[in-house]
Amino acid sequence: MGAPRPIEKLTLSVQVAERLRGDILAGTHGPGEQLHEVELALSLGISRGPLREAMQRLVQEGLLKSIPHRGVFVVDLSEDDMLDVFFVRASLEEAAIRRLVGGGDGGGGDRAATARRLTVISERMDRAMRGGDHARGGDLDLEYHRTLVDAAGSLRLSRTYATVQAETRLCLHRLMGGYRSRDDLAVEHFRLAELIGSAPVEVILPELHRHFGDPAAILRRLRQDAPDAAPDAEQRQDR
Repeated sequence: MGAPRPIEKLTLSVQVAERLRGDILAGTHGPGEQLHEVELALSLGISRGPLREAMQRLVQEGLLKSIPHRGVFVVDLSEDDMLDVFFVRASLEEAAIRRLVGGGDGGGGDRAATARRLTVISERMDRAMRGGDHARGGDLDLEYHRTLVDAAGSLRLSRTYATVQAETRLCLHRLMGGYRSRDDLAVEHFRLAELIGSAPVEVILPELHRHFGDPAAILRRLRQDAPDAAPDAEQRQDR
């Protein structure tokens, strides 16, 4: 057996990916912005190797877009992108609910315990939104729905949900500032948790889809309300 494979570089690239991911979600690197390797490597105090690995990881997650002969850019989710992400989310969460309440293959899970966990997350989300911390609210929104999917007890369903997790986080962070009102958001999550605890699947699923609403409409409203609307991503990338 050969010597163990070194992991220092991999560990560094993961740390860099987490830093870049956080910066993108926080808006430090805005939609359509080009990320320059030399500048980023200097600012982070690292070599370009682990930076490239980190950027490639985020390309695979859907947060960055690599354009041959031009560079790497932060994605700017279009209305179609947003709708597709929410379509996948709704499909997976509907499957999770059906399994959790016993309406699908594999039987049900512990609905009461799941409802309690979702209620606790809703309370934390409510406090974050009331405090004006929309970014934290977005993180907790994702935690809520990931908890719901994981409660179905399907490793493959959870794994599939994880493939759109980064794009989902980006959607939630972009939408949270214009997502109805903070009170509506809390009420919806509390209501959904209550239904998951005891209601039949025919009642839960319509509530889930009402909760998702129309993300494209929210995105359009946010862009219209922006005082200084920036050029769209394609225009910025063509410069």
